[in-house]
Amino acid sequence: MFTKFKTLVAISALTLAVTSVQAAETVRIGLVVKALGIGFFEAAHEGAKEAAAEMGDIEVIYTGPTTTTAEGQIETINALIAQKVDAIAVSANDGDALVPILKKAKSRGIKVISWDSGVADEGRILHLNPSSNALIGAMCVQLADDAVKATGAQSGEVAILSATPTSTNQNIWIEEMKKTLKAKYPNLTLVATVYGDDLSDKSYREAVGLMKSYPNLKAIIAPTTVGILAAAQAVEDQKMVGKIFVTGLGLPSELAGHVDLNSIKSFAIWNPIDLGYSATMLAYNLVKGNGSATSVPMGRMGTAQLDATGNAAMSDPFIYDASNVHQFADIF
Repeated sequence: MFTKFKTLVAISALTLAVTSVQAAETVRIGLVVKALGIGFFEAAHEGAKEAAAEMGDIEVIYTGPTTTTAEGQIETINALIAQKVDAIAVSANDGDALVPILKKAKSRGIKVISWDSGVADEGRILHLNPSSNALIGAMCVQLADDAVKATGAQSGEVAILSATPTSTNQNIWIEEMKKTLKAKYPNLTLVATVYGDDLSDKSYREAVGLMKSYPNLKAIIAPTTVGILAAAQAVEDQKMVGKIFVTGLGLPSELAGHVDLNSIKSFAIWNPIDLGYSATMLAYNLVKGNGSATSVPMGRMGTAQLDATGNAAMSDPFIYDASNVHQFADIF
């Protein structure tokens, strides 16, 4: 009888131990960025690490190609599938081209989300926009109007320097900018949209090309952290400070000096640390089965409210200028 009791105790203890190990299993999340070495994504990685530290059972695998190509991301995702990660959170270089490989990941039981730059609906469970696309587009145009007026003109030509022609978020924002220009800013004329492929040297050359091709250009809108930095440098090198202003989306740490030099009057961005944190939390909660078809928790950032196609917005962008840029430059 005593032997049987000891056996039952041993079995119970073993069951509890196994349950404890299962509960403590690490959730492995592949955080796939457009390309390594981009400041915006490095900041997002910091947010992902914050989420991992907060939960205690998350391993973040920060990865991506060396250049902003769909082919590079497909190779990266294939490697994550081979590693049998629990979730993949990707900022897509091409939202359609990644669908087949992400459907493969989903078929293996991997939870797939996109963030920042989206994937077509069938390739993911949900997509986290940094902000409302309409608001981002309208804000970029508003900042461009402010920039044109800073040159002393009330009207003028503007151009867009984007990332890649296939970048999902960039294309949506550009369409929103065009809608806003047509509806509210008849004083601004969009003369060109060019692409720097999120490469510093190409973005710089494209910015110089815009200035040479359009002598009446007053503002360059770059909704990409690489493009806005390169364009500001080009304006300074071409001795066009005060005649052409650069605006768009960028990091305070990279642009504070250019605000000081007056090649940039103002720009906007959401906090990429918060974005990386939120994306990681969403992936984690999907793996854990938390949330519903209409909402998923994202830690200190609240709850992502999903629309009918699984899209959610994190928060409104924030405007930076000479009055506040240095307060944030040491943060991101």
